[in-house]
Amino acid sequence: MRAFVNDLMHRHGDDVPIFTHRNTVTHGDLRADVTALAARFAGVHGGSTVAVQVPPSFSQLETVLALWSLGAQVISIDHRLKPAEVDVLRSLTRPEFFVSQRGNPADGFQERYELEVSPAPGAPAATPHRLVQFSSGSTGRPKVIGRSTESLIAEVARFEASEGMVRGGERLLLLNSPAHSFGLIGGLLHALAAGVHLVFAEEPSAEAMLRQARVHEVDFVTGLPFHIDLLASAPDRDSLRTVRGAFTGGELMPQEVADRFAAAYGFPVGECFGTTETGALTIAVDGTVRPSVGKPMPGVTARVRDGLVEVALEETPYLYENDATRFSGGWFRTGDRGEFGADGELRLLGRADSLVVVRGNKVDLTEVEHVLREHPLVTEAVVTGSGGIQAYVGTTSETLTAHELSEWCTQWLAEFKLPTHFHVLDTLPRTSSGKLLRNPRPAS
Repeated sequence: MRAFVNDLMHRHGDDVPIFTHRNTVTHGDLRADVTALAARFAGVHGGSTVAVQVPPSFSQLETVLALWSLGAQVISIDHRLKPAEVDVLRSLTRPEFFVSQRGNPADGFQERYELEVSPAPGAPAATPHRLVQFSSGSTGRPKVIGRSTESLIAEVARFEASEGMVRGGERLLLLNSPAHSFGLIGGLLHALAAGVHLVFAEEPSAEAMLRQARVHEVDFVTGLPFHIDLLASAPDRDSLRTVRGAFTGGELMPQEVADRFAAAYGFPVGECFGTTETGALTIAVDGTVRPSVGKPMPGVTARVRDGLVEVALEETPYLYENDATRFSGGWFRTGDRGEFGADGELRLLGRADSLVVVRGNKVDLTEVEHVLREHPLVTEAVVTGSGGIQAYVGTTSETLTAHELSEWCTQWLAEFKLPTHFHVLDTLPRTSSGKLLRNPRPAS
């Protein structure tokens, strides 16, 4: 990883910009900043394990690069996690050092934080993996996921080879968190490789995103579906006049949101599908018709077996203990149901756990979610099969009731598909990476 990062950081000239928020950092500035930061990490060397819990910022990105330049294993921890949650992750990975920001994190993206480096009673890396992340599932014990240098290099190459992807010299408004897979690899590492100029918004509001796009005349936008929903709900075509493309990942974009975005801005929003364990797998930069998520990226071997999407991997992505239900015989089972169309595009048909049986009838919970989202007062919805079909609905309306939702669903769904309980909330909880929680208990 040390050689790879060194190569990436020296591909482009000193004056080529790499980051912009309020100020701009060039590749020359970045090299100087990373070198100075690496000198501060006394005791860190090849094989050291370092947990990083720093909010989205230039400091966070430069910290990761500095640690990789020293050969360390970086354990990425979301800055929004509470101390008890962090303690669980630290007990699983046993880092030798812990890097955090000094003081409380500010809301939104900030350029700089004063960093605090603390030694910890941990152990050196037992494997050659250089990036450690965690499963973002909403229930159960987190799984520890390791990414090798080779897998990260391969993923960067996939982005570079993908048709329509943001290119060198272009500006990318990156709305994904740089602490998570796409923001770190498809954002930071791909930008270093290709000479892309990353632009960050100070907060996930339509106003802030549109302002940055307008001021910096960005060429491309990537984010989560809720970012696109915000932009579609407050359309300003002039602010995105220079944008040639956009795509999302993390969770499947609702077609209704994609349609509103395309109507507002005059170009479609594409789709990228992947997992923390595998990185990005498929992409359709120029747009697609959901539930298609595009064709496999160059170098990806995927199949559908027993109705589930599987991906070929050389080794298990899980450190310390393998999950044989997810990885076996060189294949990783994503947990997503899918099918390949005649055009080679992958269609996602929901999670494997979205199917429940009600009185002998199979019910796809994603179908119920879709019906709920079509209600004009519903902003988001999660449906679970725990204790009967239960619907958790987010709304900005003070008048929406469970009875009204029941009547709405009755118009569109067979009786056996109807939720037995409706929970009407102002907003639904999300995981640290921005995905809706699938566990009903936190939402109740």
